Amino acid sequence: MTAPVAEALRVGELRPSQLLHTYGIGAVTDLPNLSTMVMGLDDWDPVRARVLTEDRLLAAVRRRLGPQVAALRTPPYLPENPADPHGDWTRTGVPVGLFPRWLRCSRERCNQLAPASGGLFQLVRNRYRSEKTKYVHTNCGGPGPGQPTALPARFLVACPEGHMDDFPWVYFVHRGDTSCEGHTLSLTESGTTGEAANVFVRCTCGVPPRSMADAIGQAGERNLPACRGHHPHLGTFAQGGCPEQARTMVLGATNSWFASQLRLFSIPRAEEPLAQAVREHWSLLSPLVAVPVDAAKMLLPTQACWPELEQYGADAVWAAVTKEAQAASAGDQDEQEEEEFDLTTPEWRAFTHPRDHALPDFTTVRELQLPEGTADWLDSVVLVHRLREVSALTGFTRIEAPEWLPEEGTRTHSLAPLSRNDPTWVPCAELRGEGVFLALKEERLAEWEKRSAVQSREEILRSAHWAWCMARGVEPRWPGIRYVLLHTLAHVLIRQFALECGYGASGIAERIYARSGPDPMSGILLYTAAPDSEGTLGGLVSLGRRERLGPAISQALEEARLCSSDPMCAEHDPRVHSRLHGAACHACLFAAETSCERGNHYLDRALLVETLADDKCAFRP
Repeated sequence: MTAPVAEALRVGELRPSQLLHTYGIGAVTDLPNLSTMVMGLDDWDPVRARVLTEDRLLAAVRRRLGPQVAALRTPPYLPENPADPHGDWTRTGVPVGLFPRWLRCSRERCNQLAPASGGLFQLVRNRYRSEKTKYVHTNCGGPGPGQPTALPARFLVACPEGHMDDFPWVYFVHRGDTSCEGHTLSLTESGTTGEAANVFVRCTCGVPPRSMADAIGQAGERNLPACRGHHPHLGTFAQGGCPEQARTMVLGATNSWFASQLRLFSIPRAEEPLAQAVREHWSLLSPLVAVPVDAAKMLLPTQACWPELEQYGADAVWAAVTKEAQAASAGDQDEQEEEEFDLTTPEWRAFTHPRDHALPDFTTVRELQLPEGTADWLDSVVLVHRLREVSALTGFTRIEAPEWLPEEGTRTHSLAPLSRNDPTWVPCAELRGEGVFLALKEERLAEWEKRSAVQSREEILRSAHWAWCMARGVEPRWPGIRYVLLHTLAHVLIRQFALECGYGASGIAERIYARSGPDPMSGILLYTAAPDSEGTLGGLVSLGRRERLGPAISQALEEARLCSSDPMCAEHDPRVHSRLHGAACHACLFAAETSCERGNHYLDRALLVETLADDKCAFRP
């Protein structure tokens, strides 16, 4: 990361995947001595950002953000070269800005509070140890090297529309009066708990100190000014202000930033690796068809995708391009282009394809025999030795997570923007890993859905879902009782797999394929994806083999019957507090944020196994 100052200053390091999942555009990043915010795409340098080819994902991003999006790009990066401490790599990275812009002196007897631009604090740079760059309170306690560090202020304000701003310290301590000038503020604590009631804002003008408890909850609605509609990552304010009430938020709160992403797997488009590579880069290669053959072969090495195609040779690549052009002119790609807007169906067909695949980014092997005791409900097991996941950031929210937002829908006003104008590209990341795919028998699942007890349970969950959505002003989109069952099964298996495969539970993710109707889907993919080789060590694939998968499933289902929070967990009524889950809690089903695609919503043990409170809805009695 680099700070957007007159001279670029390196202030820290982040992994590309973190820039999409944890510290993306508009998120506050905590560094050892600084707190920064990742700036919008307007401040990024796309020259160092590599273009990533994934047509299906690009089509989905365009559908959400508009047709002006021309490319998917990875974050700008140059390899680190310690031998050249002043090279271009030190000025290449993701731009960040100081936020919050109010700092507090860390000296116990000082605690002065002031904006970084006020002249009280000075930036001390460290070119060789970027993590040691910091602000100090000059001459505090006397001159010398022991100047105290100025730390970020602990509190911010934000609103559900995605706006964020510095806490209005002057307005707050003076009870709405902002005319106080020439005096200094301080932020002190009077206890050891650190709670807001023991944190006080003071001013040397003599106004009575004020506790931060007056800025929290309903008291904050009365004592804080209206939201200014500020987007610090863009440097803009909403025209006409913001109708939402600003809310006090602690620095580093988990609800300060939620990513809204689109993600998919790279699936086969051809049986041969060369034909697959040509189809992936067809947008770059198709213009060469109109060029004479000799000139086209000479132009091939100038294409951005040539490093991936060079191993096959120019003659073989041109033959594949010609064959693809003939197929395109015959209309064989029409169905494929229509499927670009559907992210799940092409993946489902690839995993359920009767043939095995052996491609660089998609290698699958179908197990010939099902595990013992699963033949009545399990249709197939596929071992996914190689998998490539590509995700793109399309916006973010604050206060409330966007799990209920349409995953493949058009643009929505609830998302905070990534740039001042409509973006022409979006940041993305690619991860490689392995997984196990389980497909359930459609006949068995359809029969279970028709049970009267299951339909009654669905009405309970659906009514709670409706009340939950209405309370938040969200359009109700019930995923279906089939999804809740498959989602529950996935969480049960994640917990069991983590005990046996060698990966942590937070490193195993899920993808649910659930759909009723004329073209049904009923399956789950449990996979691990990591930015290095750790995600492809083979531990998860080995667990999917017949001799290991059967005992793992049996043990997982047995563990799900009882919860340490029973009978409260089993008897939980989601309608009481408008919850999105039935018999589920942290002790039995909830998974890490990195594992669950729905934020631990839409879970219910009663649909999968018999519980203390329900023995009529279980899919596996």
